[in-house]
Amino acid sequence: MITGEKILITGITGMVATPLAHFLAEHNEVWGIARLADPAAREPYEAAGITTRAIDIGSGEFGDLPDDFTIVLHLAWMRAELSELQLALRNNVEGPGLLFQHCRKARATLVMSGMGVYSPNEDPWHAYTEVDPVGRGSTFFAPTSPASKAGIEAVARFCARAFDMPIVITRLNTYNGPDVAMPAQIIRAVRDGQTITSPSNPCPHTPIHIDDMKWQLEAMLNLASNPATIINWCGDETVPVQEWARMAGEYYGKEPILQVRHTPGAPAGNCSDPTLRQSVTGPCRTNFREEFLRQCRQISPERAGQQAAG
Repeated sequence: MITGEKILITGITGMVATPLAHFLAEHNEVWGIARLADPAAREPYEAAGITTRAIDIGSGEFGDLPDDFTIVLHLAWMRAELSELQLALRNNVEGPGLLFQHCRKARATLVMSGMGVYSPNEDPWHAYTEVDPVGRGSTFFAPTSPASKAGIEAVARFCARAFDMPIVITRLNTYNGPDVAMPAQIIRAVRDGQTITSPSNPCPHTPIHIDDMKWQLEAMLNLASNPATIINWCGDETVPVQEWARMAGEYYGKEPILQVRHTPGAPAGNCSDPTLRQSVTGPCRTNFREEFLRQCRQISPERAGQQAAG
């Protein structure tokens, strides 16, 4: 368990950062930064004992933000179209580098990257390893992601060496658990009769649940080093999006509407090789199918009641 640390979390309002921040705030001094344009957005974090600051990371101006954090979790991310590439590089690459310089005293810094960094493999079941080629792909949902992901990884690697700063770069696979994550979006799409679009059929993912991320975080931080360590942060199970849709379809008694829309340069699948992560953390504690059906019941409890009555 992580206790007694002074922790900075960037992108505090993000769907990964928020649950991690509340989890860590139980036993640590946690600070969170984001743009926070609406002062009311800070209230639930401050109420949980999290100190917040409204900061535009891309500006490189950090005001009264302390420089004595013992742990930094860089989770901030700007998703952008190609027309906003320069702004994305400012906010996702340059600004974070300046922040790492500001926080270079930290004993461990975790930099969140993602699957968008990998060069695509035409096999949808290819499980990307940490040494696979990077930097030559596109993505289905965020065209600027590959450039930004490769950029932040390069900056993080530089900072580790330039400032003798222990860093771990985690390549996050599909995030699971909260009702804003992709699996929950698929559930609602099936419920509402919406079309589910993917770059291939099958389109496998290796999702990681937030509950597993919470207990695995300490092991990830222990990997921080100079030179920086790179590791996939994924679950143990690889399940295609089409299978998620079928499970939701069975729950709702509906046939899911599936569509393939190929994006040039995008990978056919989103599989991670969990071998390195498993060697550090051991197996995950959640089961994807069990959690997916739990989400179905949480999103539509009335349907669960109808099934029980039937």
